[in-house]
Amino acid sequence: MSSVLTDLFPHPIVQAPMAGGVSVPQLAAAVSDVGGLGFLAAGYKTADGMYQEIKQLRGLTSRPFGVNLFLPQPETADPAAVDVYAHQLAGEASWYETELGDPDSGRDDGYDAKLAVLLDNPVPVVSFHFGVPAREVIDSLHRVGTLTFVTATTAEEARAVERAGADVVIAQGVEAGGHQGTHRDRPETDGSGIGLLSLVAQVRESVGIPVVAAGGIMRGGQIAAVCAAGASAAQLGTAFVAAHESGAHALHKQALTNPLHARTELTRAFTGRPARALVNRFLREHGPYAPAAYPEVHHLTAPLRKAAAKAGDAQGLALWAGQGHRMARELPAGQLVEVLVAELAAARTALSAGGAR
Repeated sequence: MSSVLTDLFPHPIVQAPMAGGVSVPQLAAAVSDVGGLGFLAAGYKTADGMYQEIKQLRGLTSRPFGVNLFLPQPETADPAAVDVYAHQLAGEASWYETELGDPDSGRDDGYDAKLAVLLDNPVPVVSFHFGVPAREVIDSLHRVGTLTFVTATTAEEARAVERAGADVVIAQGVEAGGHQGTHRDRPETDGSGIGLLSLVAQVRESVGIPVVAAGGIMRGGQIAAVCAAGASAAQLGTAFVAAHESGAHALHKQALTNPLHARTELTRAFTGRPARALVNRFLREHGPYAPAAYPEVHHLTAPLRKAAAKAGDAQGLALWAGQGHRMARELPAGQLVEVLVAELAAARTALSAGGAR
């Protein structure tokens, strides 16, 4: 593993920041305490909400951790398409006895205010999703001692990350659960994502900064595989959704291994941006018609998802999950890291033994 990373966390395991309440301080602390890198997700939180979680996490661990930010998105949505989708969702609002959200509730996710907090109260790592931050933003974080990670889904995006001065690129394969971290949301490229092993190899040959691999990783043997392909570490999200400390709804945790949810699909149904989720009723009925409109659709459906959770209805939830979801293990997060480390060691030993024959 790159020395840039080993100084932060001895095991090549990063707990993905998962917005929406999954990546709580308890989860991040448990991962960091055993030598992985825990992450908080600032997405959909206020700047003060993020700050309070950082304070709580610091009270739980003295180990390094990270905080993830969403980049503000350009105004590209067609208001008429959003209105049509809202009309289609009227039946959902009636069923769940709630109102649809206001699609114009804001599109920058409090980015500037969160950056100000992170510059005043530096954390070891800040990562970015949905684009590349300005060079001056990365430079300002470096000045306060913060390392920067940025997600990329192509080699071209990875080169943009390196040019901006980031320390690490997160190569996110199409297998990943939750939102694809594409730098530009282009509907014409829907379904054309690159598989993780191919992506890691392409990114490794394109940039000189360390690569963290993300997408469908659930076992130590897979971590060994992406490291052999050129990654310095692996980022796991779905693997930690089922962890005891995870803040995921119980229905979400159960759905990962429930035979009723046999597969995942990239969909715009819940947020207007491509994101991988377990296929359920809401995704089947609305996915084909959801417009390319983020965060408008996210705001529109947020009350529906909240009401579905309150009603205990998994068919109305955004069940974010990667393609390896059936391999999820319900363990304490620290124990899960230890199991992954043991599997990684066994896989490396097997690879070495094979090469010695």
